[in-house]
Amino acid sequence: MEQEIAAQVVGLGGSTDFSLWNLFLRADFVVKFVIILLIVSSIFSWALIFDKFKLFKKINSSTEEFEKKFWKAKSAESFNSNLPVNSVDPATIIFKAAMNELMKTKRQSASIQAARVERILEIATDTEIKKIEKNFTFLATVGSTAPFIGLFGTVWGIMNSFQSIAISRNTSLAIVAPGIAEALFATALGLLAAIPAVVAYNKFNSDSKRYVSKIDNFSKRFLSII
Repeated sequence: MEQEIAAQVVGLGGSTDFSLWNLFLRADFVVKFVIILLIVSSIFSWALIFDKFKLFKKINSSTEEFEKKFWKAKSAESFNSNLPVNSVDPATIIFKAAMNELMKTKRQSASIQAARVERILEIATDTEIKKIEKNFTFLATVGSTAPFIGLFGTVWGIMNSFQSIAISRNTSLAIVAPGIAEALFATALGLLAAIPAVVAYNKFNSDSKRYVSKIDNFSKRFLSII
């Protein structure tokens, strides 16, 4: 076993190719697993980032258009009847839920009707926001754990490198450098996965709060006119 490790170290010492692909190929199975895990996490993070970016752009535009049309409408009933049945705009879905409850409680007193509509608005808003914030936790998880996963790969790689150096009894830079480079590659990938995930999570979390505030403001104004 020791001869195999020593031979591997000597081989690494003779290799001067520090391309990312060769760093991956020379790494042991644990570091390779860490690298693959981080790359996959990063790919899923970027896919989610693009998806949420398009989603917020879409719903902000559609909700703004919805509000403009609503306040120009002659009545809430006529506006509601002209809305598309299968709309995916959160504001439209919330409004239609409120209008359905409003129609059901026409014979109730004004206070009871307002209370029930307000409750439906809260429930519908909460449901739509949960849809919007779906997979936010994935970005938060990648952002918080990826650096530590990369660090684990680095520690493991450096530990193996020092063990191999001790066995080969050769401390020249040509022997040390390849193993250290492979180990640090894992940390670099961890940061590469974590930084965009953290930035995106903070941005989307802020966008979600602003959207909730927009919906809440509309709900309050709507309740004041029913």
